[in-house]
Amino acid sequence: MELVLAEALLGLAHSPEPCALLRAVCGGDGAAPLSVERVETLRFLLQWLEAGGAGGEALRRAAGEVALGRCWPLLRGGGGGADEPGRRRLVRAACGALRFCARLCGAPLAARLAGEALAALRAEPPGAGLGAEAAVEALVAVAPELREPALLERAVDAALALVRAGGRDAGEEVAAALVAGRLLPALSRNRTALGRVWEGLLLLPGRGAEGGAAAAAQRVSRTLLALTALADLLFPGLEGDGGGEGPAVDARLCGGFWRVVQKGLTDGDGLCRKRARYLLKRAVEVSDQLRADCTCPPDSGDEPSLFWWSVEKNDKLLQFWENYILIMETLEGNQIHVIKPVLPKLNSLYEYAVSEKGCWLFHPSWHMCIYKRMFESENKTLTREGVAQFLELYETKRLPDSPGFSEFIIGPLMDALSESSLYGRSPGQLIGACPPLGMKLQKFLSTYLTLLPEEEKSSFLLKFIQKMTSRHWCAVPILFLSMALACIPSYKALGTEGLHALRDVLQCTMITHQILLRGAAQCFLLQTAMHLTDVEKVSLPEISSFLMSLRQEESLSRGTVLWMELCYWLYTHDRCFRKSINCQVEHQERSSLSVYVCTLVEDYLKAPASKRENCFMPDWFEAKLVATMILLAADVEEVKNKHSKKSNTERVELKSFLHPLLDVLLKLGTNAYIPTLKTDKSLQLLLKLLQTCLLKQSSPQDDVVLSFLSNSVMTAAESILDFVLRRLTTSELNTISDLDRCNLYLTLLSDLVNLCSKAGWKKGPSIWNFISSLINASIQNLQETGNEQEPKLGEQIQKVVSMASLTVVCEIIDQKPELQLKSLRAVETLKGFISSVQLNQVLKKPSYIEEKNSLFEESTSSQGWGKIVASYVHDQWVCLHFILNKYHKFIPLSNDETLELSLLAVQRPIRTLQSALEALTLLPSDQVLPVFQCMKVLVPKLLGSSESLCIDAFDMAWKVMSSLSNTQLIFWSNLKAFVWFVFDTEVLAVAASSKGQAYSKIKEIILKLVEMSTARTGVFNIVLSYCCQSWLFPTSDDTGALENPFSNAGNYSELITEACVFGTIFRRDQRLIQDVHAFVENLGDECAANVVTESTNRDDHYVRVCAVKFLCLLDGSNVLHKMFMEDLVIKLLDKDELVSKSRTRYYVNSLQHRIKNRLWQTLLVIFPKLDQNFLTGTLDKIFQAGFGNNQASIKYLIEWIIILILNRYPQFLEKFWNCFCYGEEKLKTSICTFLSVLSHFDIILENTSEKKPILKKALLVVLQWCFNHNFSVRLYALVALKKIWGMCKALCVEEFEALTPVIESSLHQVENMHGTGNARKNWQRIQDHFFFATFHPLKDYCLETIFYTLPRLSELVEDEWIPLCKFTRYTDISLPAAFHWLHSRTELLNLKPSDWSQQDMGSDLVETDNQTEWTDVQKKIIPWKNSCPDLDLELIFQDRAAKLGKSNSRLIVVASLIDKPTNLGGLCRTSEIFGASALVVGSLHYINDKQFQHLSVSAEQWLPLVEVKPSQLVNYLQQKKTEGYTIIGVEQTAKSFDLTEYCFPEKSLLLLGNEHEGIPANLIQHLDVCVEIPQQGIIRSLNVHVSGALLIWEYTRQQLIKQKQLK
Repeated sequence: MELVLAEALLGLAHSPEPCALLRAVCGGDGAAPLSVERVETLRFLLQWLEAGGAGGEALRRAAGEVALGRCWPLLRGGGGGADEPGRRRLVRAACGALRFCARLCGAPLAARLAGEALAALRAEPPGAGLGAEAAVEALVAVAPELREPALLERAVDAALALVRAGGRDAGEEVAAALVAGRLLPALSRNRTALGRVWEGLLLLPGRGAEGGAAAAAQRVSRTLLALTALADLLFPGLEGDGGGEGPAVDARLCGGFWRVVQKGLTDGDGLCRKRARYLLKRAVEVSDQLRADCTCPPDSGDEPSLFWWSVEKNDKLLQFWENYILIMETLEGNQIHVIKPVLPKLNSLYEYAVSEKGCWLFHPSWHMCIYKRMFESENKTLTREGVAQFLELYETKRLPDSPGFSEFIIGPLMDALSESSLYGRSPGQLIGACPPLGMKLQKFLSTYLTLLPEEEKSSFLLKFIQKMTSRHWCAVPILFLSMALACIPSYKALGTEGLHALRDVLQCTMITHQILLRGAAQCFLLQTAMHLTDVEKVSLPEISSFLMSLRQEESLSRGTVLWMELCYWLYTHDRCFRKSINCQVEHQERSSLSVYVCTLVEDYLKAPASKRENCFMPDWFEAKLVATMILLAADVEEVKNKHSKKSNTERVELKSFLHPLLDVLLKLGTNAYIPTLKTDKSLQLLLKLLQTCLLKQSSPQDDVVLSFLSNSVMTAAESILDFVLRRLTTSELNTISDLDRCNLYLTLLSDLVNLCSKAGWKKGPSIWNFISSLINASIQNLQETGNEQEPKLGEQIQKVVSMASLTVVCEIIDQKPELQLKSLRAVETLKGFISSVQLNQVLKKPSYIEEKNSLFEESTSSQGWGKIVASYVHDQWVCLHFILNKYHKFIPLSNDETLELSLLAVQRPIRTLQSALEALTLLPSDQVLPVFQCMKVLVPKLLGSSESLCIDAFDMAWKVMSSLSNTQLIFWSNLKAFVWFVFDTEVLAVAASSKGQAYSKIKEIILKLVEMSTARTGVFNIVLSYCCQSWLFPTSDDTGALENPFSNAGNYSELITEACVFGTIFRRDQRLIQDVHAFVENLGDECAANVVTESTNRDDHYVRVCAVKFLCLLDGSNVLHKMFMEDLVIKLLDKDELVSKSRTRYYVNSLQHRIKNRLWQTLLVIFPKLDQNFLTGTLDKIFQAGFGNNQASIKYLIEWIIILILNRYPQFLEKFWNCFCYGEEKLKTSICTFLSVLSHFDIILENTSEKKPILKKALLVVLQWCFNHNFSVRLYALVALKKIWGMCKALCVEEFEALTPVIESSLHQVENMHGTGNARKNWQRIQDHFFFATFHPLKDYCLETIFYTLPRLSELVEDEWIPLCKFTRYTDISLPAAFHWLHSRTELLNLKPSDWSQQDMGSDLVETDNQTEWTDVQKKIIPWKNSCPDLDLELIFQDRAAKLGKSNSRLIVVASLIDKPTNLGGLCRTSEIFGASALVVGSLHYINDKQFQHLSVSAEQWLPLVEVKPSQLVNYLQQKKTEGYTIIGVEQTAKSFDLTEYCFPEKSLLLLGNEHEGIPANLIQHLDVCVEIPQQGIIRSLNVHVSGALLIWEYTRQQLIKQKQLK
């Protein structure tokens, strides 16, 4: 339009002097800044003058004046709008005018303008006064006219510096992108400048670590942007015609270029990857066109080239690269169904990449780019596939060695392996099996290591292990990586550094809360150390230090297979270990391990004399190390004797190890001057020896080492007891640090008594005297009253010690009745003292004025005074529980009753319970356990008389429990104590008898516990296990005054009801943890963690397992049991009805489906115990359930129950026949259920003598359904008919002879259906269905079929499969030996879902690997292949606008890249409706296409259409920019704007991408902004017509709002 105006002005003026017109357009001689509109008109005028060949000195002088006087000042900030879009439009118009001024004036003006722009770029900050973006735009405008080499060199250097430095703000960032995308290509049209640009670009990405990883990625991004813009100049035969001297550039021959491309292919930004693929495509295209040999020089002589081309192998190379590019393009998608067909083709690339001689033809880094891209995908399924493909490489391919592969494994592969979700089981794999990735990882590491050169193996393994310490790994990945390392065949690879790395990995395992997985990983890492350590490079001290990183209670426990494996390893390599500095003396007769341990013990017990007052407890680490090594050496000695077949009863080595320790222990009782540090160390060592030796030892009587140790310790027992008694009772423990010693003495005392009692020390004066003395002295210390106002520290500490001592004494008396300590007089004194002690008595914090060193101790000790007091109160309640537990039968039911006993705590239970509630408010959560235990004794006695107090106890205890986290170790012990007193049989019975507030409170707690169980797995297990055991197998303590504790089951039946349907839907990460747990458990005793760690039964399945085993043990002849089961059945049926009403249709494997399935499984278990009278009233409910719209698994269970009922009680058949009499509306979804029952009619009539009348009835019922209009119903009816007719024929029923021809012909017809249609297939499938072909309702009635086989065959989610092993592992409730309903029949168990599932799989399927063409993959087009240059733009805006005579918006929609007529037709229609000013297409021939016309519905007649071929788009977009248009691309990039947040300028040009490729990389740098449509789904892109329509409407909507605001 502006061009027309300029031409008209010239024509009207009739002036031969264009200079006057220039001045007129500029507004005369005024100094006012030009407006945007005037500058744009000026630019068109200058373009017209330059194109028309106007010349002359006057015009050049006028153009120079316009450039310097009018346009250049605008770039410094004058004129235009203040807003950013207005400013950008002004700058572009001014630079467009400068371009044509430079063309008119020549090189001098261009040099002057370039000099000023460069000066602005060199300023601080760059572009000061001018603006970096404006300076770059000015350089772009004048660059084609620059001729001076020095100026070109300065311009190139400035441009590269700006690209290298990046932007410190948004403006500089835009400028840097402009430089890379526009200025460098403009400068590079000069060949000399091109060479300098090329060198600078290749140096750019590898500039060290300047700015970190983010800056390096940014430099790669800008380099790729520049290379893409320079693509036409970088390859031979395609370079521009720029002037200047210098060699032509061939990017294919430069290794730096290919490294940049490879970095781009794996970059995190999708736009970078797109540009890298573009460059790779161009290089391949050029090579194919030139058909000339070329080779990029390799970095080193023994490496393959990064890129090469050969005329002889042209087709093969082209096929390789096209396949490679296709794979990379396909990986951009998130839709796995699109990507998956490509993945098997990865292997075909290796056929091209490796020569027949086993050498790399293509550099392996290209393959690594593919895998790295897969590893870093957002789609975890794709990541898993990529990892699996890579791990299979060395198993399926004999690949040549490459240094890059090792680095790739240590880097990207291990980064990918850190993702836990990759280790899930594959579909169909059994629970407990090793996940596929775990198995592949084992094979890969073993295979890869064997292929590595010998000199690289150690280095690779060390780096691999060190990588495992470089991040916080989750439990699952570190477990399987450790297992893979442990499976590597023995090889001497690791030295001291490797052992330290393994120790660091062990520390990484400690961060997880999954104890079993943590322990298993430790086991595998120890096996790794034994298999891979070069024993000649490590010493025994280093080995022992490594072993201390293992936790004995989780992995390295004495008596396990792992311990014995370690003993054999130490024995085998005994003389091979590197000698340590401390063990240089040669002992030919003794093993190096024995010498080391002897030295270790001697050094450990060496202790300098010290002042005991200032002596802190030594660290336990050294004692643990020495004890472990002593026992290892002792067991190694046993191994040695076994191999040499010697009988060593003397245990010479063990005796030598223990001698220094026993020497100290024997002197403890008599020598009071032994240094405290030495006594501490000796007792610590003794305690660790006892704990390590006894840990998980199942048969101590067969352990010769334990026996010898016990006998040795017994010789020093009296000395130890004397020492402990003196220390505990004579005020020697008087500082805060001494409390740690007190704990040591008391713990040792318990273990010592336990050991000696097992060794035969049943009773005797020594232990009696010790216990009596300890009790008397402790009571005396507690009764002493000092200065209560200012108590001394020593006095208060001694009271804490004395109370702790009494606590241990109470535990010993309670746990060791064989010692006969109850008869001691001191014990009676103890009972009286405890009963009269003031509960919750706290110790006042002492004054520290007189204690010089105590203040220091208090400030440094880990125990604050509050923790000390809490421990003191805790010990009071432990002692009180000892009294209450002993005299619980004498506790009165209220305070009014009197007892003969003079025990105050027992006589006043209400006051004691009140004190317990007070204690719960005082004590921290980790100290409340004994209070709960006391409440268990008190609450049952007081519930009847003091209900409100007991309810307060329930509430307070629940408050404590709900505040604890289930990750805390104390949670589970406290939960058990809480359950034991709330669900005590007597408590439940008393509460149920009154049906008062306590009864409601307990039911409320049940609901809260069930709710807690959904978040804390294992809570419900503890509740249910305790209740079921106490109801079925009550102990004497449980029964109390109850006649039958089982009555509680009926009163609290909702507990069992909830248990029968309990189970949450786990998140994927939770299910993964459970699967890995099952895998570790299946390893059995081979994994020491299974032996050492305690089985917690916290799996959610165990709730239902417990409930089912409880129901299996009920006796139908027991009245209480019978009433309970009948009540449970009614409640379950009601629950089923309620669930069914909540939603008529429900999804498979939904929570509703699972609840119904669990419910009917339970009913199936109970059925055999129900009698006829009860079933008479409930059978109708079962039939009604059959009428529901049920999932397949539930249908099978209902059908099974009906079959069993009819088999047992044939008299119910009449009710069954009535089910076929309902209307069709009710039967249409359920008739197949009842027909399936008839397919087992032979089993139903098994116990019936008169079969003929029943068969006649059955035949009449079935025949009417054989002619139903529904095909599925006919199929089920025909199966039933076949079964019933077979029975009739076997019985020779004469009454049916008339029907014989009809039935026989019908069955014959269905058996011999012709054709290959679905009817014949479905008939065969339904007959092969497991329920009709294999399943036997009587023979298959067992727990395994109900809970495992049937859910598996019904395609229920695996969470619902309960394998039989869980029933056997759960030992809290045991089934009787005579219980035979356990195992499924082999025929049914061996079936697989695929054997019977009705899957419509055609016979014409072919394996993907057999396809030779890429017919199953969307082939991306290469847009430049069919482009033909055409420099003349066919612009017909004016003609169409005049023809139509209507007003349009300022929106141009460019669809030149779209090649589908349907999309173009739709866009044409949309653009016309919303008033776009023009639609740009690649060819006007599209408008004649019938598909285009069908979609456009004549819109092309009312919308201006412009033809711009794809090859012309760059020039067209640049022209539109100078006209003030903002170029907007519909593309997802890192800096895309959200469509909902973007504000469209009035002059907007919308560029739409190709249907497959989107916007090509060479066009993206010409965009001003990218806009993306926010998405919520999985599919990554919309149809291009839909995308365009959304943006066109959003532009229109915004413009309409602006127009309304203006009005």
